[in-house]
Amino acid sequence: MKTPTLPGSLVSVDWLAQHQGHPRLVLLDATFQLPGAADTTAPRRIPGARRFDFDREICDRENPLPHMLPPAEDFERQVRELGVNQDSLIVVYDRVGTYSSPRGWWMFRAMGHDQVAVLDGGLPAWEAAGHSSEPMQPDSPGQGDFMAQLRQELVSNADQVAAALEDNGCVVLDARSADRFQGKAPEPRAGLRGGHMPNARNLPFDQVQEAGRMQALEELSRRLRSEVDAEQHLICSCGSGVTACILALAADLAGHSHFSVYDGSWSEWGLPSDRPVVSD
Repeated sequence: MKTPTLPGSLVSVDWLAQHQGHPRLVLLDATFQLPGAADTTAPRRIPGARRFDFDREICDRENPLPHMLPPAEDFERQVRELGVNQDSLIVVYDRVGTYSSPRGWWMFRAMGHDQVAVLDGGLPAWEAAGHSSEPMQPDSPGQGDFMAQLRQELVSNADQVAAALEDNGCVVLDARSADRFQGKAPEPRAGLRGGHMPNARNLPFDQVQEAGRMQALEELSRRLRSEVDAEQHLICSCGSGVTACILALAADLAGHSHFSVYDGSWSEWGLPSDRPVVSD
């Protein structure tokens, strides 16, 4: 069986259907729900998918902030248990559309693995195309040999963000809604201040999508060019580091090579502290 080649950081339902079942292809369900959101349906999966729970399992459990990137050795151990190998072709999807799957994509990229892509439109697009799904169930895929090596340049911390806000060579782009960015709507997590970082810009994640899928390349490029120049470093932020990865994916698709994700995002910056917050 000929080994497929990922066409980039985004794959279509047709591409996945064509290559489903290849021994090197690993399909991961990275569905995440916001705090307080209820899932009233029994979870289903694309056949053969393995659960990639970055909220409760594959995260830094010693950090009080939500679903922070774990140390490389922990990530390596946990994804090996999912049967992920060093030569695996990984496709990440979610049950919403293209919402939390980019977080899984970014995590693998940050851990040194380039052969990873997001399924555009996720499970809804898969089912809408007439492909089958099945109830979510535990699997025993066997031990993988994945090796993690952190790419620090893809991860930003609060101090780096603070410096970037004063640096014309950087742009901090916030993926939250305009109302949250402006401090007009409450944060879903209790105890956080409202508003945004001074000098940060706002590009709500749904503005780089259409009906749960990423916009066409031409439109993505236009949106990114309106916010960040090619030579500037882009730091993507949001509420807790999830939808920031949608902006990171958009940047990657548009060919912007200088980007990172502020892992703590507003869950860290918005805590009561002396870090500056402004509202419109």
